[in-house]
Parts: sequence; C-alpha cells; structure tokens
Amino acid sequence: MSSRIPPFSGADDSPPLPEIIGSSPAMREVYRLVRRVANSDASVLILGETGTGKELIAKAIHQLSPRRGGPYIRVNCGALPEGLLESELFGHVRGAFTGAVENRTGRFEAAHTGTIFLDEIDSTTAKLQVKLLRVLQQHEFERVGDTRTIQVDVRVIAASNRDLLEEVEAGRFREDLYYRLNVVTVYLPPLRERREDIPELVGHFLRLYNEKNRRHVPFVHPDAMRALQAYDWPGNVRELQNYIERAVILAPGDEITCDLLPDAVVGRQSPRLGYRRRNLDRMIRDLVSTALIQFAPGKGNLYEEIVGRVERELILQVMDRCHHVQIKAAAQLGLNRNTLRKKLKEWGLEPDSGNHESIPDDQEKSSAPVGDG
Repeated sequence: MSSRIPPFSGADDSPPLPEIIGSSPAMREVYRLVRRVANSDASVLILGETGTGKELIAKAIHQLSPRRGGPYIRVNCGALPEGLLESELFGHVRGAFTGAVENRTGRFEAAHTGTIFLDEIDSTTAKLQVKLLRVLQQHEFERVGDTRTIQVDVRVIAASNRDLLEEVEAGRFREDLYYRLNVVTVYLPPLRERREDIPELVGHFLRLYNEKNRRHVPFVHPDAMRALQAYDWPGNVRELQNYIERAVILAPGDEITCDLLPDAVVGRQSPRLGYRRRNLDRMIRDLVSTALIQFAPGKGNLYEEIVGRVERELILQVMDRCHHVQIKAAAQLGLNRNTLRKKLKEWGLEPDSGNHESIPDDQEKSSAPVGDG
C-alpha cells in the first residue's frame, strides 16, 4: 500500500495542502491548475460530485494566494433559507426584520482583503444571485435594511455539485452570474475515475483514525483492498473516509478484512448509485472533461484517444450481448457488417471464420442495415 505523499516541496503537480491525497494524472492536473490560478485574483468555480474535496481545493487556493494573510470565510449556501442567507452574506441593520435587534456584519464584510468560499452556489435564489453579481462586478453591497453602500475587496471562490450550465439552461441560475464566477473552472474527478489513488487514501485514513481512536490497525487484506478499488464510490472520498473509520473502530485485530466493509462495497448487495441515474448527456460531458484533464496539453490525437476508445468499448459490449454474432451486433449498432468486421480486424478481435457466425452471407445482404460502410 502506498504511503502518504509529502506536503508541497516545490513541484507544480504536487498536492497544494497536506490534507489533499492523490497522485493520479487527473489529480496532478488539478494541482497544476490550482497553483496557476492561486496567484491571481480571478474568481474560481470548483465543480465536482459530493465528497470529492471541493472545500479543500478552495482552501488551498486561498493559502497559496497573496491573500493568505487575510480571512478565509466559508458559507454553505444550501444550509439556510433565502432570507437568512442574505443576512448571513451581507449583514443587516437593527430593525431590518423581526429579530434583528442589533447591527450585524455579514460574511462578505468579514472576508475583506481575503477569500470567501460559496459552497452549493446553485442553491441560491434569483434575488440573491442579483446581489452576488453586483458584488462580483462592483465590489459593493448594502446590508439588509440599510442604504449605506459598503465597499469590499474579496476574492470569490464558488462550488457546485451540479452542472451549472444545465441550471442556466433550465432558468434556475443567472447566465451573467455564471460567467462572472466561471473565470477559471477546476473540475474535481470522482473517486471512481482515479481508483489508483485509493490505496494512498486508505493509508492516510488508517493513520488518521488509528491515532484518533487509539487503535492499531495498520494493515488491509489484499481482498479488501481489491474490493475497495472495484467499488464505484457514489459518495466519493467522504464515503471512503467514513468506511475506513468504521473498519478501524470495529476491527478485532490489526487488519481490515472484507467482513468489516459494508455489503455494497464487497458485493453482498447492489449499491444504490445515484450517479447511474444521471442523464447520458451529463455522463458524456464528465467523460470528455476527465479525458481532457488526463491527456497532455497539445497532444494531437485527442479524437482517437477519446472517441476511438468509446467506440471500441461500445462495440465490444454489444458483441458480448449478441453472443459474438456479428450480424446481430451490426444491426443493433446500426453498422454494415463489413464495417463492423473491419473494425474488429483493426483491433485484432475478429474471431476465426465460422466460429461464431451461423447466418449465411446471402441472408445478411437482405437483412443488414443500409447506409454505413
């Protein structure tokens, strides 16, 4: 099992904070982007599924920036209703509403000369989005119930676990605010797309929870590690963290075994994977985004690397479903059989003649789809 990688030692693609674990190509690209954007004052939009570590990345951007000596203020926009969130962000004056018995400083004012992190930005209402847009554009606002304008010097980092372009298209998020926030986008890949980081993460959480709970469980059985790396992690790193803490607490000896892992992880029951219910368009966008992060900038064969791999996987899975009968697979794919055979031959996957086909060529000519070949 890999050991925890060390804190920043000067490398552009090393973790920007000791708490951020992972050395996969996707995460190294995230680290490079974080270091580049940190020195600017640009707004940053962090996108990623729940549990991928968006707050850690926001904190890293602040700590690597010239504003690191100023305050770092975090606001969970999804935790409060509109009225309370407006007061939380911008403050209020005495008598502004029932219960406002004294003046209160808002989070933007408290973040002056520093950074404010707006988590779950997609949960804000249209009214609040107008005020946020004004702060981003003009660096000013009024407290709730006040007429005095307050000037602030604040860097804004926002995060969402939703596709904000979809929210814009659905009319739930202002397009102008989206583009003001989206000066630089940092996409955090889900754990299932960086499985090579799992042993490193497991080692980190073992050390953390052994120390916290005064336990000595330093080992992971190979079968348990294989199960951890095979699981799809709908809750991402946060879910892995919780399961390792649970296993450390319950372990009777010094090793984590499969019986200490939840049923879903070791295949004893079907996991409830929310991400599988995402629409196909979003899954394709995630796939392309991940591929663009992993492939080196300037690489000239992106089309083949991405589209070619998807095409190959699609054809192989359809062939399996059709029990390797090429005419049936071609019909499902909407391809001419000659085209399918040519592709299989290019990949070295065409079976020996006669082994898997039972339909003669003259029948194929009358039944194969037309138009591709």
